[in-house]
Amino acid sequence: MQTASTNTCEKLCNKSIREISLLLNIPRTTVSGIITKWKQLGTTATQPQSGRSCKMTDRGRYLLKRTVRRSHQLSAESIAKNLQTSCGLQINTTTVRRELHGMGFHG
Repeated sequence: MQTASTNTCEKLCNKSIREISLLLNIPRTTVSGIITKWKQLGTTATQPQSGRSCKMTDRGRYLLKRTVRRSHQLSAESIAKNLQTSCGLQINTTTVRRELHGMGFHG
């Protein structure tokens, strides 16, 4: 007895990229990219991305929001120092401003 994935594979084997894209109703570039990735890496799993990871964690964002709501008159410098002493987060004032803008706090 054959499964659905086996039937799909048999239908798609030995087909062109254009035929596969028409059968599955997805763009040709997507099909081409998946086939190329399979040939090069042997997998279609997402690979690790390049770039720096975020400095602020969910816990840090929570503490930042709580600090601002308690005393909304504080400067970004004093908030950064506050977070450093309270939870050990070593962040820059620019990071504090960026995170606050992302949360909807301005001014």
